[in-house]
Amino acid sequence: MASTPSPPMSVNPGRIRTLKEGSGKTGPVVYWMFRDQRLKDNWALIHAVHQANKSNVPVAIVFNLFNSFIGAKSRHFGFMLRGLRQLCHQLQHTLQIPFFLFQGEAEENVSKFVTECGASLLVTDMSPLRELKKCKAGICERVSHLVTIHEVDAHNVVPLWVASEKLEYSARTLRGKINKKLPEYLVEFPIIEPPTTKWVNAEDHTIDWDGIIAQVLRRGAEVPEVSWCEPGEIAAMEVLMGSKNGFLTKRLRSYSTDRNNPCKPTALSGLSPYLHFGQISAQRCALEARKLRASHPQAVDTFLEELIVRRELADNFCFYQPHYDSLKGAWEWARKTLLDHASDKREHVYTREQLEKAKTADPLWNASQLEMVHYGKMHGFMRMYWAKKILEWTKGPEEALEICIYLNDKYEMDGRDPSGYVGCMWSICGVHDQGWRERPIFGKIRYMNYAGCKRKFDVDKYIAYVNKLVGDLRKRKAENLLSEKEKVLRCSNPED
Repeated sequence: MASTPSPPMSVNPGRIRTLKEGSGKTGPVVYWMFRDQRLKDNWALIHAVHQANKSNVPVAIVFNLFNSFIGAKSRHFGFMLRGLRQLCHQLQHTLQIPFFLFQGEAEENVSKFVTECGASLLVTDMSPLRELKKCKAGICERVSHLVTIHEVDAHNVVPLWVASEKLEYSARTLRGKINKKLPEYLVEFPIIEPPTTKWVNAEDHTIDWDGIIAQVLRRGAEVPEVSWCEPGEIAAMEVLMGSKNGFLTKRLRSYSTDRNNPCKPTALSGLSPYLHFGQISAQRCALEARKLRASHPQAVDTFLEELIVRRELADNFCFYQPHYDSLKGAWEWARKTLLDHASDKREHVYTREQLEKAKTADPLWNASQLEMVHYGKMHGFMRMYWAKKILEWTKGPEEALEICIYLNDKYEMDGRDPSGYVGCMWSICGVHDQGWRERPIFGKIRYMNYAGCKRKFDVDKYIAYVNKLVGDLRKRKAENLLSEKEKVLRCSNPED
């Protein structure tokens, strides 16, 4: 009896955009990975291997480590590089695809590698952020006219350009378009097969992971790593599906009722760092969640709304709105109301330094800022309150937005992300929101205050939780420093 064939390795063509059409020459396939840092459930990698096998040519993965990237520090680079080191080892043991790591300017490094290896096809991840779009445009100009360049949206369930061809006003205007396309795109992934043709001389490129990680940790030491989230694909799947404390296996039940309560942080999925760095696929999360809908319909529907509609709305905004991180990107009504009230008298005006050090008169706001600085994650509900108070306490909306994005990108594990930019723009500039009753400073932008928070959750309990959390982290840091000091002393006095 014939065996059941596995799903085809090819990728839905709607997921692929041709950025540059080459001449169709035969040569290796190069996958420039940056946003989707994983082997499993990765449409871009599946496409690269499929195209290579079709032409009987080898395939390689290239990753370019920028010397600096929009405020990223050792907290972000450390997590990312430790995940990539795991990915590199898994590659060698499973698909035998070589992994090349470069440092510096991607435009120069990627185009040089493509040229030197004689590649016929460059496959890239999709990102709506201007730095990456500019980078890709530069690579298109630099590489030979013989090279084809494909951009694959492996990050969104429904590809960004398929979901909508224009800037959407709100979740309401995008939701129906996405739901209509889900049957076509929310499908199981094929099993990826090793390339039929092996890359030659891949062993010539060795990566000093320890040295590179030590270097980035020194350079970004101002914002140290956090220990609550272990990097890599294996850890990501454990957070999603783990038998001990997995979100879908152990914590899903309370998601819809408790996710907006900062006193119940474990009600959240905990997946944001992994989704941000592409160490887990949003599509895998959606496929697994959908299996549980019969037993937890409300929780699963709420999770899928956040995971698919809200995340893809953020990508839509950053892709179609070039001013996604400035007041110019706000809707006309919001920009007008903010500028009309820009000179309104403020009870408090704080500098960026005062805000960064949590030196305000509001203990709730200070707690949320400290949670972000020391823990690398602020509760989602608090992120809204936190941003809106920055609007209330600075000289005007432009400065408020600039400070908000600066702090978010510097400290949040998932900073420098479309969802982060849209979160700041929603809170301060009313993006994807509506006009509300006019009031000083805020104009018609939605207002939040301390009294409203007190009605929603136990404010004192949250402040106590953060104080304990930060105290424990500071104590652990002091113990680690003491331990390091003792090691140095022992090395310098070996006879003791």
